[in-house]
Amino acid sequence: MKRLLSSSFWVTSLIIGLYSCQQPQKPEQLSGPDYSEQVKQIIEAKNEKVEAWYLAGQVDSVATIFADNSIQMPPNMPPLVGIENYKTGWAQNFQFGKWDFDLMTQEVKASGNLATELGKYTVIFTPNENSPIPPMNDKGNYVVLWEKINGDWKILWDAPVSEVPLPMPTMDSSPE
Repeated sequence: MKRLLSSSFWVTSLIIGLYSCQQPQKPEQLSGPDYSEQVKQIIEAKNEKVEAWYLAGQVDSVATIFADNSIQMPPNMPPLVGIENYKTGWAQNFQFGKWDFDLMTQEVKASGNLATELGKYTVIFTPNENSPIPPMNDKGNYVVLWEKINGDWKILWDAPVSEVPLPMPTMDSSPE
């Protein structure tokens, strides 16, 4: 019995000793080029899913990538503040036709639980027959602030910026 207790003591001591020797991640391990590259790979994988979900019109799936308190700032529109407003806005958009996004991450700067993604996008909107939105091709740049929440990277702020100029109003050339 003494031998069993002694063996158990040493095994337990060894496990505790090895566990206590593990180094917690240092702040410098949660920043810099290597960390940013790791986070970039995670973001690119999430963006691939997002592209497929937008094309399929799956608003609830896309919403899983956004934080509850997210803000999306679409071009030429008021921001969609909060996950419920995001879901409502995009559910309506999906009723009007197909949204085919291509998201191209160019750079990620990550530090701790925050990461900033800089990228380019294209989107092709193909309306259904009852859509009030005409067919549209857009391209531009975006900045996304990601936050690691409960171990998962979520979009906190999403700001796409279109490169396509707005249509110019036609001038009435008839004499008065």
